[in-house]
Amino acid sequence: MPAKDQGRLNNRYMIVPRTLIFLFRGEKILLIKGDSKKKIWAGCYNGIGGHVERGESIYFAAQRELVEETGLVIDNLWLCGTIMIDVYKKTGVGIFIFKGEVNEEIISTEFVNETAEGNLLWFSVDQISDLPLVEDLPILLPKIIANQKEDPPFSALYTYDIEGKLTVSFNK
Repeated sequence: MPAKDQGRLNNRYMIVPRTLIFLFRGEKILLIKGDSKKKIWAGCYNGIGGHVERGESIYFAAQRELVEETGLVIDNLWLCGTIMIDVYKKTGVGIFIFKGEVNEEIISTEFVNETAEGNLLWFSVDQISDLPLVEDLPILLPKIIANQKEDPPFSALYTYDIEGKLTVSFNK
C-alpha cells in the first residue's frame, strides 16, 4: 500500500508507542528507581524504557532506550507482551514489553548504575514484592517473569474508572 493510502483518519483511535524492558541475570531483575525530580513514578521502581521516536522500529527503540539508560548493548531481547492503555477518548498509549537475559561479563564491562532517569539496581525476584513499584508492576511482573523466549507475547488492556483506579485485563 502506498504511503498516501496509509493516511491518518482523525476520527480513529491513535496511540503513543513506548517500550519497556526487563533484564534478568539468573534470578535477579534489573529495575530503575525513578529520580525524585521525575514528574511520574518518582521514587518508584520500574523497568527501563521510553518513547519510540519517529523513524524507529519498536525493537530498535527498545535497544536505544536500553543503551541510553544502562550503557548495555543487548542483542537477545524478545517481545514478551503488549499493553494498550486507554488514556483519553481518542488517544492511548501502546507499550511493547521486552525481556532479555544478560551474563556477569557484560554487566561488569558496560553497565552504568546511575542516570538522569534514576538509579539502576539488581534485585532478587523474591525481593520485588517489598519494593515501592510503579502501580501496575505487581500485576505485570509475574507475566514477564514467567515468559520464556519461545512463548507467545501476552496482551493486556489498561483502563481507568471514574475515580482513576487502574483496571488490568489480560487476553488469553
